[in-house]
Amino acid sequence: RWILDQCMENWVDLYPTCMDQICCGGGGGALVTGYDKERIFYARKKMDQIKASGANMLVVPCHSCHGQFNNIKKEYGMEDLEVKYLWELVADCLVL
Repeated sequence: RWILDQCMENWVDLYPTCMDQICCGGGGGALVTGYDKERIFYARKKMDQIKASGANMLVVPCHSCHGQFNNIKKEYGMEDLEVKYLWELVADCLVL
C-alpha cells in the first residue's frame, strides 16, 4: 500500500481490506491443478470485490493472482480489466 501511495495519486483498496482480504482462487497451487471450473467458481467473491471497487486496473504482487485474474476476467465480463504486477507499476513510474 505504501508503494501504491508512491506510484499513484488515486487508488482504491478492495473491501474488506488488509488481513480480511479474500483469496483470488488461484492460490495454493490451484492455478495449475487442472480444476478450472472450481478455480473460476472460487474467484467469484474476489471478482465481486473488484467490480464493486469500480477499478479498471488491478495491481497484484502475487504470480498466482496475476495468472488467475488474467485467465478468468473474461468469465466475469471484465475483459477490459488491466492486471499488473506491482513491479510493473513501479517500473512504469520510473520511466520518465
